[in-house]
Amino acid sequence: MKIGLRIILAALYVMVIVAANLAIQKWGVVSIGFGLMAPAGVYFAGLVFSIRDALHEASNKYWILGAIIVGAIVSYSLEDGGKIAVASGSAFLLSEFADFAVYSPLRAKGKIKALLASNAVGLVADSILFLYLAFGSLEFLSGQVVAKAYMTAGVILIMVAYRLFFKWTKT
Repeated sequence: MKIGLRIILAALYVMVIVAANLAIQKWGVVSIGFGLMAPAGVYFAGLVFSIRDALHEASNKYWILGAIIVGAIVSYSLEDGGKIAVASGSAFLLSEFADFAVYSPLRAKGKIKALLASNAVGLVADSILFLYLAFGSLEFLSGQVVAKAYMTAGVILIMVAYRLFFKWTKT
């Protein structure tokens, strides 16, 4: 794949990591529906998993790990104390290792299946570690998981619609 696509996806990945961390600083904990609460960055964090899988398709683990590290460094430089950035970077690294174990083997069975399975594993692993490191509590775990699942479902719906549209236009 072209280097330009890798750079765009890596930059997007870093920007979404930073946006997730800044959202927590700005808005704290927010309602995500169904009576559940989660740190505000959860919506951005939910997108991170799908962008990571796109970057996985276009590059390799070094691009992904580099983007996580850059995202954590940029977040740390913008945050007072860096606790959220450290928790976020650590959690994204853990979820990335889970993704390597799930996404790569399932990729041959289809992008959507691999995306769904890897995001399910990654968002739970990420949520547990992030909440523990950032807040010392798993109080918002249900909210984290549900909100990240919203974002994964949204990305999958967009992917399916995109495929159906291009299939329809070719007939």
